[in-house]
Amino acid sequence: MPDARESDKAIPTNLRLLLLLEEVARVGIPVTPTATNEVLGLPKPTVHRLFHRLEEEGFLQRDVDGRSYSAGQRLRKLSANVLSSSRIRVARLAVLHALTDEVGETCNIATADREGMLYIDRVETKWPLRIQLPIGTTVPFHCTASGKMYLSSLSPRHLAKFLSSAALEAHTDKTLTTAEALMSEISAIRERGYSTDNEEFMDGMVAVAVPIRDDLGRLMSTISLHAPDQRVSISDLENHLDRLRRAAQDLSEMMQS
Repeated sequence: MPDARESDKAIPTNLRLLLLLEEVARVGIPVTPTATNEVLGLPKPTVHRLFHRLEEEGFLQRDVDGRSYSAGQRLRKLSANVLSSSRIRVARLAVLHALTDEVGETCNIATADREGMLYIDRVETKWPLRIQLPIGTTVPFHCTASGKMYLSSLSPRHLAKFLSSAALEAHTDKTLTTAEALMSEISAIRERGYSTDNEEFMDGMVAVAVPIRDDLGRLMSTISLHAPDQRVSISDLENHLDRLRRAAQDLSEMMQS
């Protein structure tokens, strides 16, 4: 990436917006124009103008502190569309089909969206009894295996912000509805490296999830197995964690190639 400290060459005008968005995505947390410009080295008025324009167009959104910016709806949608491109998706579905055939239960990939986890791919079990959650479904953060896996990846500041502002709605009588209970669960997830949903989102559904990481080790998306508890238990799904983690590693390498 061009760096003013290493090169006297100005960044071409038609690259400035792209490089700015690339830097925001690379950092992965809300970032200020000043911090971004330490890498880009643009004139101060220029970088502030670019941030303002990207915010107006929905590619960036201002954080609650009023100074920092993170990915907006249009940038998140762009990212999801890239991940769903036909070349990547064919290979990704091959991994999911192999996992489902071996384990015998439905698997899905989800990524964090503004209001919850968005299912971007899914392969159904062959069993007639199954849970219907199609691609494009958004599920809550606080009571799903994928959502809690994502929450466990947040920094202490951003997790505290979520816990203090989110409505932890009860979807079943097993949903964790207090910040203290959810924080305890997230601590356990961080320690063991995977997340579970023991009928917390839907009565009669159990699930496990592991992270799919980027080249910097950050959670990029999640891969999950879920099934009716009439057929399997949480312990049964946990027996497939090694296979689930291998699939996550395959997907991670695929998305970085």
